[in-house]
Amino acid sequence: MTNRQLLFIRNVFFFTFTAFGGAQAHISLLLRYFVKSTRFVSEEDLLELNALAQVLPGPASTQTLVGIGYKVGGLKLAIVTFLIWIIPSAAIMTLAAISYALLDQKQRFTDVFEFIHPIALGIVAYGAYNLGQKVLKNEISILLAIGAVVATLVLKNAYVFPLSILIGGIVSSAIGTPKEETDIRVRLFSNINPRKLSYFIGVLLLMGALGALINRTSPFSLPIRLFENFYRNGMFVFGGGQVLVPLMFTEFVQMKQYLLQSDFISGFALQQVLPGPTFSFTSYLGALSMKQGGYGILGQSFGGLLAVLGINLPGLILVLFIVPFWDDLKKITRIKKSLSGINAVSVGFIIAAFILLAKPIGFQPLPILLIIGTFCILNFTKISPPFIILAGILLGYFI
Repeated sequence: MTNRQLLFIRNVFFFTFTAFGGAQAHISLLLRYFVKSTRFVSEEDLLELNALAQVLPGPASTQTLVGIGYKVGGLKLAIVTFLIWIIPSAAIMTLAAISYALLDQKQRFTDVFEFIHPIALGIVAYGAYNLGQKVLKNEISILLAIGAVVATLVLKNAYVFPLSILIGGIVSSAIGTPKEETDIRVRLFSNINPRKLSYFIGVLLLMGALGALINRTSPFSLPIRLFENFYRNGMFVFGGGQVLVPLMFTEFVQMKQYLLQSDFISGFALQQVLPGPTFSFTSYLGALSMKQGGYGILGQSFGGLLAVLGINLPGLILVLFIVPFWDDLKKITRIKKSLSGINAVSVGFIIAAFILLAKPIGFQPLPILLIIGTFCILNFTKISPPFIILAGILLGYFI
């Protein structure tokens, strides 16, 4: 490994332990560590990789960072970069889940995180408001968002999410693409490796089939179904962590009831005060979900690993496969136009999650004030979510 690559790894460590605030905040740190301090990539390269990550499903910050690693040192450095970035926060979240589930810490968690539920709602509301301002610019996008809200609340099925995203993309692409679209697609698809594409799709189909067919009494049933759940969601999460959390809440709490709402909120609060990827939250969900099957500490640790790998693999594979022909991909008008519909549906998912999370609160004055206060702090000040979450935890601890 060259001195330049070792220096790059050092900067990845610095980035990993200072990256608070989600994908929108991470871009400024990426510029600092990988463009300005040491020119591993140009600013143009970084912004292009970030744009690609926004187009693809999966964790935007992870995909951008791995893409930089690939440009600096190829596939091996990209994988090392991914592991350094994901392991610390995923390990902490898994340990937190094991402590919560096995060490009889539920009451303590409940007391400490008493005020986190409304603060989390304020963060979700802020995410919906910000994304909505950027995305809901015409009647079609507003209707798609409303449709996503209704479908989520009424149908209550995990496949509502990918189907809604697909429909949103098709509708906005069909309406926005001019008839004289050039046939650049011929050049694009000539660059795709069919074998690699078949591997990618094959893993999803295999895990989905095994998850459906395997005997539910088998000790392998829950791990396989969990991996399929997270892998599938990893293929269809557009918009990063702000969309991931609502999807996970609806599927794992509302639909499958693998864990309670209080369990989910506690994990969400902890993840918000940690640096690193929001997608590491899935390791907490995977570990707690394995508790349902009576698995021990090793089983729950394995569940955390399955979850974080499953949710990240689709995006990781996609960014490494698509980078070589990204220049052609971004010229296709239909793909460009489909993004507005996909993003509109994502806003609908966040609104639906807010409604579901707000139901237990009802009209209690203090939680409502905390929701409004959190939203206003995030919208009108530069205070980041980790500091608000920490304040809520300290409030719950001392009161």
